[in-house]
Amino acid sequence: MTSSQNRHHHRTDLARIAVEAMIERGLEPSFPVSVQRQLDALTGPAQDADPLIRDLRALPWCSIDNDDSLDLDQLTVSEPLADGAVRIMVAVADVDSLVDKGSPIDEHARINTTSVYTSARIFPMLPERLSTDLTSLNLNEDRLAIVTEMTIAADAAITHASVYRGLVRNKAKLAYDAISAWIDGRGPLPDAARTVPEIEGQLRQQDEVAQRLRKQRHAQGSLELETFQPRAVFEGERVVDIRQQVQNRGRQLIEEFMIAANTCTANFLARHGGASLRRVVRSPERWLRLVELASKYGETLPRTPDSRALEAFLARRHRADPLRFPDLSLVVVKLMGAGEYVVERASNEPIGHFGLALHDYTHSTAPNRRYPDLITLRMLKSLLKGDKAPYSADELQALAIHCTNQEDAARKVERRVRKSEAALFLESRIGEVFDAIVTGRTDSGTWVRLITPPAEGMLVGHVPELDVGQTLRVKLKDTNVERGFIDFAAIA
Repeated sequence: MTSSQNRHHHRTDLARIAVEAMIERGLEPSFPVSVQRQLDALTGPAQDADPLIRDLRALPWCSIDNDDSLDLDQLTVSEPLADGAVRIMVAVADVDSLVDKGSPIDEHARINTTSVYTSARIFPMLPERLSTDLTSLNLNEDRLAIVTEMTIAADAAITHASVYRGLVRNKAKLAYDAISAWIDGRGPLPDAARTVPEIEGQLRQQDEVAQRLRKQRHAQGSLELETFQPRAVFEGERVVDIRQQVQNRGRQLIEEFMIAANTCTANFLARHGGASLRRVVRSPERWLRLVELASKYGETLPRTPDSRALEAFLARRHRADPLRFPDLSLVVVKLMGAGEYVVERASNEPIGHFGLALHDYTHSTAPNRRYPDLITLRMLKSLLKGDKAPYSADELQALAIHCTNQEDAARKVERRVRKSEAALFLESRIGEVFDAIVTGRTDSGTWVRLITPPAEGMLVGHVPELDVGQTLRVKLKDTNVERGFIDFAAIA
């Protein structure tokens, strides 16, 4: 490796590396002039006098997202019903109301198909004037939305669902970690929630329903995985920490409602007989490799794919060895195969989402951030308005392949920049010793992950015989921010 110690890197270097990675992967890091011209013509948020749009602004809607999120795609609200049932409503931003199909903004979004998030720079799918303002479900602003209304019974079954257009108003902008700390009794109710009398009860109720849904999903075989995705923390130009995002009750609340809404959306489209763009994870072709993996832990999986058996195995491993669980999760994800978009019709047997143990699933809840969600939103609106379908079968098929490829490219950009973030954070700590765990061994090398900070690198020099999962002490030998490389030496 060529050492990067002859210069000190900063946040601006990571932003440059991110731009280069975007271009290398066939993504566009900047908006063309035609997009700016279209933006200049917009005078404000969309308005629509359609009498079928329901005025739901009086409800105590709230958003829960990351602390720094400004592109707010969804709001939630709940209402108790008889016999332990609860009505859950999910409002999703009606991005289509300002982004016409085929317009310059839409054409650019269609190229990248997703927002790309790196710590040094975000590459939004839509211009920020839209994604964080005019189409974002911002606090105390009236916004058009597509609403999915679900009745969730005491046993977590969704007994009724409907989809319609609505006018909504966000009453409380909340963040995952603060809400989770409050739910767990580790912190106060956030001030943003205190200002709306109904919100505290709403959050308690929504958390209870979300946990009910979560328990039911995992009982049906939905997989609980813990992927390794650390992110840099900045103070100005300096990287001051690398932190692994932790799963918590706030994130679970939104995750469960979005999964439920995505399932109901897929079912709604199927009931109306049209084609839909589904998100699928196929039944693993390399299932026998998963069987072999489980056997190394003294576990037995059936010879044919069984998501319930795999989830039970994963749950036991998480309890037995949480330190190594992210690495096991990564192996399982690779053996299962990546998710993809496909076109499905109501008359066909659905491929389903093996990881979520669902037959019907689409992406519909993040149209400010993902193009497939904007496609689905347009299809929903055309059905609700009785208009012609906005996409032909051939268009959908081409978009399914394109969106799959571009999301894969975006993930590779984010992973590439995460490696450079870690190298930047560690470049001033050459010679320090860390606790680490072996995460991989191939003919080309042995890889390790530091326990703290959560950074990955390669062993160089004399490498002893090591098994995956083994812990050891390592010394940091070198970093290369430009290439995202980190070298360690094993300490005997």
